[in-house]
Amino acid sequence: MSYQWLTLAGYFNTFIEAAWVTLQVTLLAFLLAMILGLLAALAKESGWSVLRLVSHCYIEVIRNTPVLLQIFIVFFGLPSLGIVLNAYTAGVIALGVNVGAYLAEVFRAGIQSVPKGQIEAATILGISRRQVFINVIMPQAARAVYPAIINNLIQLLLGTSLLSAIALPELTGVATVINSRTLLYIQTFSVTLVIYLLLSNAFSLIGNLLGRRMFNPPLVTPVKKSSGSAIKTWRAGGRGKSLPANNLKSGDLL
Repeated sequence: MSYQWLTLAGYFNTFIEAAWVTLQVTLLAFLLAMILGLLAALAKESGWSVLRLVSHCYIEVIRNTPVLLQIFIVFFGLPSLGIVLNAYTAGVIALGVNVGAYLAEVFRAGIQSVPKGQIEAATILGISRRQVFINVIMPQAARAVYPAIINNLIQLLLGTSLLSAIALPELTGVATVINSRTLLYIQTFSVTLVIYLLLSNAFSLIGNLLGRRMFNPPLVTPVKKSSGSAIKTWRAGGRGKSLPANNLKSGDLL
């Protein structure tokens, strides 16, 4: 059995190159997905019915059709319209458009989670709508949906395996080629599985570290429980204060 692993070790650089292609496609597609998702979420919350209709159609069509079919349309279908894309570009666009539809709903849920009273208060103070969105809505919405965003990033990474269907030299496609040359089924696909596992866990770890740095200290952190009239001591903005049970309001937690 050792000679089989030694044979596969000769393809080490090939696996590394394929992992790098997978990583590139993942990050570029995710950047595109973030842009499309935010635009679609804002369009769906817009007061213009045309924008809401376009956003709704985009989200429903993409979320209710197979991603592999979407990849085929971008790679094989667009050339009939005079738009010829290589496998790399087609993969980035197809996956970005697909994940963007899911992120649109994530962003929309985050925006709707912000209390409307805060938005109204900021408007009364004369703050522009752009500043309200940047300084009031986005920080709280990002905190609410950050775990879902990281989860979509990991799903996008795993979804790059579908690009082997259009001959992109990413991990799964390269593993298939190596397997056809060596016929080492278990060894080849086990190595591929481990690489996917390492990449997904790396994204998860980096996401957790960034989340702790970006959202530290939390808006509300429970630090101590007590009996009696003060049910909890909350640290808000770095100062602790006790809130009596009969006076606890949602506004006191923000």
